[in-house]
Amino acid sequence: MGVSDSPAARLQALFEGHRLTPTQRRIAHSMVRRAADVPFLSSVELAELAGVSQPSVTRFAVALGFDGYPALRRHLREVVPPGPAAGTGAYNAYQQAVEAEIENLRHLAQELADPEPVRRAGAVLADSRPLPVLGLRAAAAQAHGFAYFAAKVHPDVRLLNEGGTMLHDRVDVAVRAGASALLCFALPRHPREVVDALTHAKESGLTVVTVADSAFAPVAKVSDLLLPAAVGTGLAFDTACAPMLLGRVLLEAMCDGLPEAQARLEEFDAKAAARGLFVE
Repeated sequence: MGVSDSPAARLQALFEGHRLTPTQRRIAHSMVRRAADVPFLSSVELAELAGVSQPSVTRFAVALGFDGYPALRRHLREVVPPGPAAGTGAYNAYQQAVEAEIENLRHLAQELADPEPVRRAGAVLADSRPLPVLGLRAAAAQAHGFAYFAAKVHPDVRLLNEGGTMLHDRVDVAVRAGASALLCFALPRHPREVVDALTHAKESGLTVVTVADSAFAPVAKVSDLLLPAAVGTGLAFDTACAPMLLGRVLLEAMCDGLPEAQARLEEFDAKAAARGLFVE
């Protein structure tokens, strides 16, 4: 799977795919920061380290699928090396977060060794007129970035980055206009209305292509094509370099399915130059 042998990376792999509460994420963050020491901490010591209650540590272990904290600690002693991995001992918490994100990108590169899923998704999106692009809350920035660039090559891109009662209506409008597919960016914590919107999209006949943090994300069951890209969880808020890069790769694949893409880009460049749009 391309997972590093560092203690922090192994802990990241353990947490991946689990829906954690804010308190549980705080515990996970503290464990990553002290990855080499965690297998030897008691539940009370870990609770003090994370600034939470001891029962919260027990519930955290259960959320990860263990009978309790002792079972989690036994597992950690098996999978986490008893000390810092070579070359990582000098890393501070911020550097560990960057290293974990680099590992996510390496994993994505290995996933893309088989380009067929992205190519298939790109062709599906290229054929949709219009193309709705959905992303709410944490994923709104990913959806906005994709839609911004996609609009330069696709004739009709419709950004759906606001939830509420009108979200289904906007999906319906896209369907009536001829849409055949919908692209969704879905990142933790997964809003319920995103799952509801994708369910509605599928029921309306749209092919749902989703970029998500894991193949086991809640949106998987309502997606026709799911492309996973892990998020970093080493900081208080997730980092999403891999999902962003996967979005650009998907954009490239979509361009391959749009014969007029290059002409549109050249037209834009000519107009931008005439308007003096950019300073460089």
